[in-house]
Amino acid sequence: MRITRMTAVVGAFALAMTAAACGGDDSGSGSGSKASGIVGKAASDKKLVFGVKADQPGLGLQTGGTYTGFDIEIAKIIAKGLGVPESGIEYKTTVSSNREPFLQQGQVDMVVATYTINDERKKVVNFAGPYYIAGQDLLVPVASPITGPESLAGKKVCSVSGSTPAKRIQNEYKDAKLQQFDAYSKCVTALAGGQVDAVTTDDIILAGYASQDQYAGKFKVVGKKFSEEPYGVGLKKDDTEGCNKINEILKAAASDGSYKAAWDNTLGKSGQAAPTLDVTKLTNCS
Repeated sequence: MRITRMTAVVGAFALAMTAAACGGDDSGSGSGSKASGIVGKAASDKKLVFGVKADQPGLGLQTGGTYTGFDIEIAKIIAKGLGVPESGIEYKTTVSSNREPFLQQGQVDMVVATYTINDERKKVVNFAGPYYIAGQDLLVPVASPITGPESLAGKKVCSVSGSTPAKRIQNEYKDAKLQQFDAYSKCVTALAGGQVDAVTTDDIILAGYASQDQYAGKFKVVGKKFSEEPYGVGLKKDDTEGCNKINEILKAAASDGSYKAAWDNTLGKSGQAAPTLDVTKLTNCS
């Protein structure tokens, strides 16, 4: 009798464990499928994590616990289009070297951080956008006679050591006098003090510095790009649905005025007019 009872108990316990295991598998696969793409996660959780820069004025700048800038506004537009309120957005500081790992490891859902779309990166992550086509440009005092890279002969031009913009000046504009620092902020300080004649990097980054209150009305971005850097929204390689949805959101933002408002409220303070978002150049998601 005791053996029969014990057998029954063991059998019941085994059935319970089997049911629990099956239930756990169902639950796990269900939650996994919900979180497998940003569209599903946004719908189920009403939360999203964006990887952003924290040290680029006008683009992605962290002050205390607050992030501001054009990239931040683009993130808000995307979140809203996915049905996620601003209260459901979490920003995580990224730097150039950890953007791909953060996406692959699931530490962030998307990256909006002056993230240039290129073939090498597309091997490991997917890209929506571009939401802006940046290009190397020049930041100069408002009264400067410099009109573009062709007028840099004999001028002191500042950039960051080892950067692509610095190398381009060295290789293609040899008559310029290149001054290199370890941060663009130091170049801008030198420009404000008259130690250099121009600062060079991507135009949108330059516009960010020019939009800072302490430089209001002092600098201008020349507006003559001499490279092309398409900034995209990075997400996991296999999230084609999410990529297509972001492109749809960007198309809507281009037509409903929210894209222009995002620019005007951030980089527009530099005096540079809002660009037109060319939706014909949006990526073919794969």
